[in-house]
Amino acid sequence: MKSEISTREFSMRFTSTPRGARLARRLVSHRLDEWGHPYDGPANQTVTLIAAELVSNAVRHGHVPGRDFRLRLTADPDALWLEVTDTRTERLPELRVPCGESGRGLMLVEALADKWGVTPRQPGKTVWAGVRPSPATGR
Repeated sequence: MKSEISTREFSMRFTSTPRGARLARRLVSHRLDEWGHPYDGPANQTVTLIAAELVSNAVRHGHVPGRDFRLRLTADPDALWLEVTDTRTERLPELRVPCGESGRGLMLVEALADKWGVTPRQPGKTVWAGVRPSPATGR
């Protein structure tokens, strides 16, 4: 009898630049597709959108010159988990009313993720989000 893999993981460091953020987002979508969540499926689209917001925030608000950010994507039997770690300690993300053209990213994460949060670390922080794909729809 063949044993099934119950947990899958992808983890990689990226340059803290718009190009690094774009590559991270694309690799999240690609990895999810490899793991059985097709590009055009709700789980892939949801987690990729959350990844885009979190890596964009890491580049824009968590950037420390000369330091990268790390992305970790995990698929377990119950959920898809995304973690984005940067090295900027003094700026912890918080959910707040947007002002002007910005400030909507974490509201989007709040709306799309089943669970999300921030874990401080030294140096920096990890912002994480989890999505439980529904068996019927894939999200």
